[in-house]
Amino acid sequence: MTQHTRPATPADIPRLVPLLLQDAEERHALDPVLWRIAADAPARIEEALRFALTAEDQPVRQFWLVGESDGALTGVIHAMLLPVPPIYAGAFGPPGLILADSQTATDAPAGTVDVLVAAAEEAMRAAGAELLLSSFVTGATWQTVFAARGYDPLTLYLSRTDLGEDGRPSGVRAATEDDVPGIVIRSAENRQVLSGIDAFWEPHPEADARFAAWMTRSLTLRDREMLVAGDPDRLEGYVIAQPASRMHFPPAHDIRGTGVVDDYFHPDFGAPAMLAEGGAGATALLRAAEAAFAARGMGAAFVVCPAGWTSKLEMLEAAGYDVAMVWSIKRQAGAERTLCERQSS
Repeated sequence: MTQHTRPATPADIPRLVPLLLQDAEERHALDPVLWRIAADAPARIEEALRFALTAEDQPVRQFWLVGESDGALTGVIHAMLLPVPPIYAGAFGPPGLILADSQTATDAPAGTVDVLVAAAEEAMRAAGAELLLSSFVTGATWQTVFAARGYDPLTLYLSRTDLGEDGRPSGVRAATEDDVPGIVIRSAENRQVLSGIDAFWEPHPEADARFAAWMTRSLTLRDREMLVAGDPDRLEGYVIAQPASRMHFPPAHDIRGTGVVDDYFHPDFGAPAMLAEGGAGATALLRAAEAAFAARGMGAAFVVCPAGWTSKLEMLEAAGYDVAMVWSIKRQAGAERTLCERQSS
């Protein structure tokens, strides 16, 4: 059967809602706490689709593409241009990202996933993306296709749903404004490790000032906890326990019970190849973030870890975390050479 792809339209929404609900249910089967399905999931999916396909003022550039064969819908793929965080240089502009809420029909012909991924890549490159990212949670075929098309793991997202009730470990406290300079110093160390692992994370020249401004503002936000270890003038490490966002969780999922740890550093995992001190200090910060989530009624923690940061990954796995999502990267030839040159300089 001949397959073709095209941009989705509002007329496709009635057929896309059950397909994307099926996609959400497959994630839910892997981890019912992390991937909890909202009671009104079909309505949320429909609302998100309608906005993406009709709203003129979009916060990001999105791509919804469908596959068809003999008039039947064979699948859907969702992609976007990912905004570059302000602390990174973003030398190649916003990368394209294939999101997790992409799915094929149960009776889709063989090769449908590859057809959809190829169409998404073409759309993202036409929009100017020089680097392409993919997001994977479920579906062996998706994983196989991404690998065959040259995607290599870049970032791991690990989760734990047994947060316990032990409370905040001693030695970890709430951050204050006096701690911001120390947090910025530790963040600079974090960024140095990141850029050494992969030049994709090249810091912006004004990263310190931008991060300091964000940390100062974060102290005023009531939806998160900023936690530190050590005195302000000799800060050992920091962790930000913040709410989940739609960047990682499609609209069918209820994210109120999930917290995210992204901004997080301790010298225990400062050497990317070897964990120091058994990761005791880093683990105490992590447990404090878990306690903060539990105190807010959250049942799952979602932690970001670069795929090449072996010591951090070792510490997280020892703390009971498992990989729940993988973001992989595919570079065009010119971008690959330039990133390698940056990394070796």
